Amino acid sequence: MEARATTWSIRDRMLTTADHTLIMGILNVTPDSFSDGGRFESIDAAVAHGIEMAEEGADIVDVGGESTRPGAEPVPEADEIDRVVPVVGRLVEQGIVVSVDTTKPAVAAAAVDAGAHIVNDVTALRNPEMARICAETGVGVVLMHMQGDPATMQDDPSYENVLTEVAEFLEERAAAALTHGIEPKGICIDPGIGFGKAFAHNLELLHNVDWLATSGYPVLVGASRKRFLGEILRSAGEETDPDERDPATAATVALAIAGGASVLRVHNVGHAFQAARTADAIVRASLRRL
Repeated sequence: MEARATTWSIRDRMLTTADHTLIMGILNVTPDSFSDGGRFESIDAAVAHGIEMAEEGADIVDVGGESTRPGAEPVPEADEIDRVVPVVGRLVEQGIVVSVDTTKPAVAAAAVDAGAHIVNDVTALRNPEMARICAETGVGVVLMHMQGDPATMQDDPSYENVLTEVAEFLEERAAAALTHGIEPKGICIDPGIGFGKAFAHNLELLHNVDWLATSGYPVLVGASRKRFLGEILRSAGEETDPDERDPATAATVALAIAGGASVLRVHNVGHAFQAARTADAIVRASLRRL
């Protein structure tokens, strides 16, 4: 294990993993997200939870107004803006680094106007208008791999070589981002755990985070509470609901850090914080003289 410090330029500041791996807290302002849908639909509840996550150790709060769970239905643009933008603005006022999780250029533009620092796009800026907005505003971007779309992505995901195909896709999307004027230091890549992936694909990607990290871009891993963790636990004789999978998520956090991940996207920040800081100390021990 070897710690590799990375930096990520996000608008007016630079995030670094020199001291610790970054934690991105998930704030779903939705009625139908797979784990916490409906819990933070009101603006006040969402803002309070975002502040709580920052106090628990989140370096970034990722605000999303449209579920991307398998089979999710699209949300009208205006509704998504109404859900997301007030929350983004109030969290930014609290000095919190905020990411907006959206595929819609208009939503991204409104959130950035409200102060968002990062655009987290599960379609990896395939819409040129989204790429233009990100380039002109200098926000950080997360480029994620997804096979298919949320409505169909888990119907029958298939790859000849999942590692090669995911890496090639992310390399191509990063190159496309550069042609639109996005700075290399503003790009973070995400292999898209659970997005158009079968059980074995998720395990293969998590086992090879170190290989993805050789791209030179920060790698974000988002395995929190996902279905494949439930499958692992089921095979061990334990049935779990998504919000019962935080200990399993902690294992993915520690292993992703050992593989060189820069950002961990999680639901339970307090739980992940302990796992991350412990893994950070162990991985970074090689850099210290004990």
